Amino acid sequence: MKANMNRLACFLVSVLYLCLPFALGAQDLSPEIKVRFLALGDSYTIGASVDETERWPVQLSNSLVERGFVMDELTIVATTGWRTDNLKQAILDANLPKHYSLVSLLIGVNDQYQGYDKNWYEPRFEELLNMAIDLAGGNKKAVFVLSIPDYAYTPFGQESNEESISKEINVFNNINRSITESYGITYINITRISRKGLTNPSLVATDGLHPSGEMYSEWVSLILEKISIENITSHSNALPYKFELKVFPNPVFDSIDFILSGELTGEINFFIYNTSGQLINTIKSTGQPVIRYNTSAIEPGIYFYNLITSKGESIQGKFLKI
Repeated sequence: MKANMNRLACFLVSVLYLCLPFALGAQDLSPEIKVRFLALGDSYTIGASVDETERWPVQLSNSLVERGFVMDELTIVATTGWRTDNLKQAILDANLPKHYSLVSLLIGVNDQYQGYDKNWYEPRFEELLNMAIDLAGGNKKAVFVLSIPDYAYTPFGQESNEESISKEINVFNNINRSITESYGITYINITRISRKGLTNPSLVATDGLHPSGEMYSEWVSLILEKISIENITSHSNALPYKFELKVFPNPVFDSIDFILSGELTGEINFFIYNTSGQLINTIKSTGQPVIRYNTSAIEPGIYFYNLITSKGESIQGKFLKI
């Protein structure tokens, strides 16, 4: 009788587990989504003349946290005065991992300001865009490009030939937009916001040239409209897998096997999370076809796993401990 009751309990728990996605909202079911954000650019990305908290990548990160995301990493590769070639060299020197779930690119104003033409800018911008895609693990959905702001609409720009500045900025933006859209990547036009700098001086920083924190806030609002949750969470689809993963048994009592088949090269990491998004275990493997995880010490409930290869490939799923 007792054995039958136990089997019935296991059956009911299994049914509940299978039905949970329909009974609960996605936010209730999923662990907190961890974001690795890489921002590539120049003075506009590093936030010249504003406090660190007012930089647009920092404001965007904080906005994502407010929406339930967890910022696992924010990396800014940007310096005032950088051209496309300077940014490329900095990326190479940094030897960045190819694991970012969100990558932004904003570059070109210094190429224009220093007198370089479209024939110089075009191939270098495209090369940087490909580097950004690579750093996102090959996932184009995780990349977005910002247009170049128009500094003609600042007190500094008014001291120069503002008409010429705007014309050249338009040429550069036509190039970066055309290339970006040809790759199927999200393009966000913040230039129109920058052109409010003269009518609303509060949008310009105290140096009379760069955006203020208030203008950066407007950029962030637009970015949040243009990028979707899919952009941030679809890193698992970045590359075609050269291996398969099976999980058995599921539901699980005392141990679960992660069974890998196919091309197993380099280090593979398994991260195990509870429903609160807390990391409870990390398992490392190099070429092992079966990774066994002892579940006897964890409480009954739903757990999530995230497999990440050394190439940035990622597979996520869940299992039930009963």
